[in-house]
Amino acid sequence: MAPDYRFTPSERQRSKLFSPELRKATFLVSSPMVMARAVARYARADPRLHCRVSSPGTPDLQPFELFIGLRYTRAKRRNHFISVIALISMLGIALGVMALIVVLSVMNGFQKELRARILGVASHVQISGVGNRLVPWREVMQQAQNHPDVIAAAPFVMAQSMLSFGSNVQGAVIRGIDPAAEAKVADVGRHMKAGSLDLLKPGEFGIVLGAELARALAVRPGETVVLIAAQGQVTPAGILPRLRQFRVVGIFEVGMYEYDFGLAYINIEDAQRLYRMGDAISGVRLRLDDLMAAPRVAREIAMQLPPETYVVDWTRSHANFFRAVEIEKRVMFIILTLIVAVATFNIVSALVMAVTDKQADIAILRTLGAAPRSVMKIFMVQGALMGVFGTLAGVAAGIVLALNIDVVVPFIEQTFGIRFLAKDVYYISDLPSDLQWHDVVVIASVSLVLTLAATLYPSWRAARVNPAEALRYE
Repeated sequence: MAPDYRFTPSERQRSKLFSPELRKATFLVSSPMVMARAVARYARADPRLHCRVSSPGTPDLQPFELFIGLRYTRAKRRNHFISVIALISMLGIALGVMALIVVLSVMNGFQKELRARILGVASHVQISGVGNRLVPWREVMQQAQNHPDVIAAAPFVMAQSMLSFGSNVQGAVIRGIDPAAEAKVADVGRHMKAGSLDLLKPGEFGIVLGAELARALAVRPGETVVLIAAQGQVTPAGILPRLRQFRVVGIFEVGMYEYDFGLAYINIEDAQRLYRMGDAISGVRLRLDDLMAAPRVAREIAMQLPPETYVVDWTRSHANFFRAVEIEKRVMFIILTLIVAVATFNIVSALVMAVTDKQADIAILRTLGAAPRSVMKIFMVQGALMGVFGTLAGVAAGIVLALNIDVVVPFIEQTFGIRFLAKDVYYISDLPSDLQWHDVVVIASVSLVLTLAATLYPSWRAARVNPAEALRYE
């Protein structure tokens, strides 16, 4: 049975408000043959043009709003300027999305690289005692090692002292370590420029200096420095500082100025003897199988240890640094999102001009019975397609560039003879990249939301077009 294409009484009543010429056009369009052909073209079918045209055994046609929106996107326009603006809008969105993905990936890479360098010297979790003394430390270390997330533990002695070589004097943090255990919780051994941590043998009073500290003292491996302990010794002449000569057996460079300039290693037994700690130590350093679980593991270990022990994880000991990096990452995300927002303004311009150019088409659709919300959906589809194409292009380009930035950047540097990160200035001379799919999803979602929001005003204007005024001079 053929569907009825006649207007409803309410729509017929509204048509009486139109001009005689428009009522005549409405009557012609409302004739069964012409009406069926027009409605079938736009894929609408019930008396109020809200159902699909279908017959038994045939699939339903797509919604006419999507059909016309796709048709408007593909069709050649009389005004080519609108097409240029639409193309610029898509390119702007693609550029903004690509920039967001690449910049956030590079910042993730820097954060990962810096975290690796910091944790190459620092520990995931550190247990210390009151007054820089932990007793009995063997029981504490055993309890910590019993935790399933702890894979290694190492004792240490830490104190502040001064190092002297000739006329040069520098302050430093002296860390007494067990070389065999320290290799399991830190990666300093992989950053040795000269010598080795294994040369720190008890009783031989060897010392390993940071590269910047050795440069400030003007000392080389094999030479002897004087360590001045802050704890003095009482003599008839008064309190005198304790002095001890140490032979430089190694130099390390981890790439962090804080450690390269202010840290030195000695054997833990030599440190206990120098600082008169007896069998006590300063604390225990732990290495975990998952460094991101450090806050949870630290809380669980603290609940099992005596109350006079302090348990600190790396997120607290370096909280200011990593918080600053995270804030910078968020600020860059907001700033670069503005690029996408600016591109969406071009979508607004393109759709406003498209609405002006298609007023006659809108009037005909309204005359055929299309509801205002249907007209609104048509232009929302058209604008959303610009955003989808631009976002997909930006995501693809951003992923490719982020994954190959270690190839692209050297190519640009060699082609133009420039250097972005000079080795003599920056500790990290290459641009690291760490693409995280969570960031890609968030960026794409933000872009699509901004694009959809940009289509609302032009589509609302299209829905408010008066058919009689639009067709008066047609």
